[in-house]
Amino acid sequence: MRKTIKVFLGITDIFLLFICALLAFYSVSLPDSYYTAKGKELNLSCFFRVVPDNDERVMPSLKSGSEKLNGKTTLKLFGIIPIKEVLVEEVDTPLLVPCGEPFGIKLLSEGVMIVGISDVKSGGVAVCPARKCGLDTGDIIISIDNTKVSSNSDVSKIITESKGRTLEVTASRDGQTMHLLLTPVYSEVTNLYQAGMWVRDSTAGIGTITYYECESKRFGGLGHPVCDVDTGDIIPLSKGKVCPVVITGVIKGESGAPGELSGCFSGSGQSGSLDANTKSGVFGIMRKCPSQNSAIPMALRQEVHTGKAYILSTVDGESPEEYEIEIEKIDLRDSESGKNMVIKITDSRLLSKTGGIVQGMSGSPIIQDGKLVGAVTHVFVNDSSKGYGIFAENMYSAMEEELAA
Repeated sequence: MRKTIKVFLGITDIFLLFICALLAFYSVSLPDSYYTAKGKELNLSCFFRVVPDNDERVMPSLKSGSEKLNGKTTLKLFGIIPIKEVLVEEVDTPLLVPCGEPFGIKLLSEGVMIVGISDVKSGGVAVCPARKCGLDTGDIIISIDNTKVSSNSDVSKIITESKGRTLEVTASRDGQTMHLLLTPVYSEVTNLYQAGMWVRDSTAGIGTITYYECESKRFGGLGHPVCDVDTGDIIPLSKGKVCPVVITGVIKGESGAPGELSGCFSGSGQSGSLDANTKSGVFGIMRKCPSQNSAIPMALRQEVHTGKAYILSTVDGESPEEYEIEIEKIDLRDSESGKNMVIKITDSRLLSKTGGIVQGMSGSPIIQDGKLVGAVTHVFVNDSSKGYGIFAENMYSAMEEELAA
């Protein structure tokens, strides 16, 4: 009898530890806030049953002239054990055209970015005025000597004509503005006054358009930011152009060596403008929809589930094709890294053409159950058949924030 009691208590302890571990896991892994489609209940696709206590829903409020329920509710494990309180807001989910067409990106940065620091040989010694005054790689120079700079030539002209006079530099680092004093030195090599820094004012590349919203004529693409190739920092956008592109070839991806789409800008015109370069993608306006596809609903993140899906991507020519994938893992937590889903290419046609995910496919829309659920963002370096995807909800929210700013 005593042995039976010990066994029972042992099983009870294990069960309680299991429940505590589940509560801790879901408390961390589930977001603190959710959007739901108007008139729909919050429904979470968790391995173990997690449901909201809808009896607690809350606080009617008026938004955009229509009544929507916004408020807090408690998530409960098995509908019984409280996990945590979350905010739920009803929204009108947008209708978006899934695209998959390639597009050319031409960005002109806001100010100029320092991409390198080097010494200048002056007076028989090596000195670096830029480093000495406090500037570093990745800093954004906004103005020099009270003159705004937007190109390499602007910076070169001011420094060359300084004749060694100390200049006030306004720069930005991690969103913080700095005011520094820069004193150029005379270079024995170039016979010019120099500051010992390399700067870049623009960049260009290709990516994939994720969606187009017909009503606003706005689009989203890439699913991740455009970053400087040397510093890895997000390029602060002054203005940008969207240009038509034709894909001319593919370098197949291999283990340890991601592949790449090769393309060329087709014509000198532009098909739209870029307004924002964010952690969740690039956004702008296009005069007309680039796709012949019909608009479909955008999925909210809790509607995305593991299993079969497909992407639209262009890996030759100008027209996208549909390829099967598998969504293997989902992370519902708020994230600006563009890594909300782990996806695997299962379509033999795409694997044959590209080896899986390659550079240039970023932004390829992911569709599941007739809804736009996200976009391809990254490739696994050691397995090009796998990569990451971002939720469409995160991209659209970032676009809305830029509109409101």
